[in-house]
Amino acid sequence: KRSRCSAGHKAMWHESWGGLPSEDFLITLSPLLKNFRERLYTKTYTSDTKVGFLNNEWAEKLGLTTRVAVGIGAIDCHMGAVGAEIKAGTFVIGTSTCDIMAVHYQEIGNNLIAGICGQVDGSVIPGMVGLEAGQSAFGDYYAWYKNLLTWSADRILSKSDLLDSNTKEALKNEINKNILFELTKEAEKITESSVLATDWINGRRTPDADQNMKASITNLTLSSTAPFIYKAIVEATAYGSRAIIERFVEYGVKINEVIGIGGISLKSPFVMQTLADVLGMPIKVAKSEQTCALGAAMYATVIAGIYPTIQDAQKVMGQGFIKTYYPNEEKKEMYNRLYEEYKATLQHIVACD
Repeated sequence: KRSRCSAGHKAMWHESWGGLPSEDFLITLSPLLKNFRERLYTKTYTSDTKVGFLNNEWAEKLGLTTRVAVGIGAIDCHMGAVGAEIKAGTFVIGTSTCDIMAVHYQEIGNNLIAGICGQVDGSVIPGMVGLEAGQSAFGDYYAWYKNLLTWSADRILSKSDLLDSNTKEALKNEINKNILFELTKEAEKITESSVLATDWINGRRTPDADQNMKASITNLTLSSTAPFIYKAIVEATAYGSRAIIERFVEYGVKINEVIGIGGISLKSPFVMQTLADVLGMPIKVAKSEQTCALGAAMYATVIAGIYPTIQDAQKVMGQGFIKTYYPNEEKKEMYNRLYEEYKATLQHIVACD
């Protein structure tokens, strides 16, 4: 039995066309796909569906019994949204980054949201339509900048005759461990920077995917220090999230709350506060460090018959939220203006292409 979540978001499965895309469509991609569709599946199942039980071989390998029920799986970020207690109207930001929503049928109707990663019945919560969006890089953008700054130091240390190998390694680890912390301390002191970055460092995922897009850092001067550039990069990822939210709202999707999950949401108050300021919305941070595993465990209880629905499992097993970041009203006008500059930069890059 095939996963509705995986088939819908990754293989373009949809019930209205009898499963996977038509053969006419597939062979326009490649003639090698001729007769491929007829050998595949037509039905898919939501994650509250029981497949069966562990067989003897796997029960023995795992130290379990053949009474353990097995359910339909789903993609990690979708399970993460469930673990973060998603409900209708919740926008979940995963710092990988994958953004997930679930909306009622009557709200979405036949409305197809342009430029997102998928719109799949039951992919997150059975009985609702799951929506997926996201950016090509979020935390990886910060990691790229950190590696950029440490490259010279790593090279010089590795070739130095002044230090023994253990000291070299210890210094490298200390620099890598503390550099984002030091950048953050200084970036937090900056009220407004003229430096503007865009978030398409690894192409643009949503809205309107274009993997040929390249990022930019503009308005640099000789006074543009490393913290100024880091602040601009953090703001760029927040602008990207705002563009995604605005696309949902443009198509009539109501967003009642925003939840952050993943490592950055728990480790970087600076990033989360910037995100709240740019979005102009409060952001709740899920307490669980492993929301994907927690969401899978919630579905496992439904499969095992402990709870009747995933919503019931969420009520009992949800771990709540560790903090809420509220937007700074004093920064609202500034970020509205900078966001317009961000959009103008996008239009300029597209026009140049």
